[in-house]
Amino acid sequence: MASKRLAYVLSAILFLLQLHFSAGQTTVVKAAYWFSGSGLTVSGIDSTLFTHLFCAFADLNPTTYKVTISSSNLPQFSTFTQIVQQKNPSVKTLLSIGGGNSSPSSFASMASQNSSRKSFIDSSIQLARNYSFHGLDLDWEYPSSATEMTNLGLLLTEWRAAIAKDSTTTGKTALLLSAAFFYNSNYYTVNYPFQAISKSMDWINLMAYDFYGPGWSPNVTGPPAALYNPTSQVSGDTGIRNWIQAGVAAKKLVLGFPFYGYAWRLVNANNHRIFSPANGAAISSDGSITYSGIKDFITQNSATAVFNSTIVTDYCYSGTTWIGYDDTTSISTKVTYAKGKGLLGYFAWHVGADKNFTLSRNASITWG
Repeated sequence: MASKRLAYVLSAILFLLQLHFSAGQTTVVKAAYWFSGSGLTVSGIDSTLFTHLFCAFADLNPTTYKVTISSSNLPQFSTFTQIVQQKNPSVKTLLSIGGGNSSPSSFASMASQNSSRKSFIDSSIQLARNYSFHGLDLDWEYPSSATEMTNLGLLLTEWRAAIAKDSTTTGKTALLLSAAFFYNSNYYTVNYPFQAISKSMDWINLMAYDFYGPGWSPNVTGPPAALYNPTSQVSGDTGIRNWIQAGVAAKKLVLGFPFYGYAWRLVNANNHRIFSPANGAAISSDGSITYSGIKDFITQNSATAVFNSTIVTDYCYSGTTWIGYDDTTSISTKVTYAKGKGLLGYFAWHVGADKNFTLSRNASITWG
């Protein structure tokens, strides 16, 4: 009789946890990342265009493995949720940890031991609660071995369990848990931990950009965020299909696109199609340029702008300068694709690069 009562109690607890988790399930993600070095203040974000905003980036201490916020970022991060909710009370905020400039080896080291994972997880939850974030976002770029992917799976599983425990203990809605992952389901042949992702994550942000850049081999102009690519498997569509084929539900996937592009220097100004010969970057040292900068360049140089519907990319050129990027037609096509494929939504890096919120507004209206 006692064992039956215990089984009943355990079943009831499990049911309540599942109910608590499902009650906060996300139905759509219209999101963007904001970071402190973007030149856009938190109060300047038009949060009415988003369901979710990512505050980037919190740091990983390589010694203690705790998540920290730098003293320079703390004033903006600590009030981020309060400020963006003034324009949109329903927008959800997530504290993003890591980023492209963080140390992959520090994340690998943190994820390799139970004690260091616990330090990371507990400190991340504490920060989220202290500063009223609705969730946490992992941006580890990138786990690059089978062992690191296994440890990533352990981290996600333990993180979800700790979030559930925190919710039960505090009586608060469970924190959201997302991650920014490589556009494809494997990182150069190393598979992501699909089962842990499916069970533990609310969704994953697929970084379907940075496919081509100036100075890369071969040195030709290219679509930085191609949705389709007749010449190779490097495309957003390929990545989405591979994630779904790997067993991760479409409703766990969020398609990413860039609010920036890359500028090449053409070898021949008269040869200005996609995949034309180039000899390095134009405009900046690595060729990167924000959408705002691209629109200014087009205006100031009377540049020719082209949309390619086969690849789903925009490009413009003037003289020997050639820029690949996403404009309104590319963005609306990608949003329509994401919705048609049954994905959870879309996100962009980064909101501060979006001139007058043109692309953000276009994306939101397209989704509906």
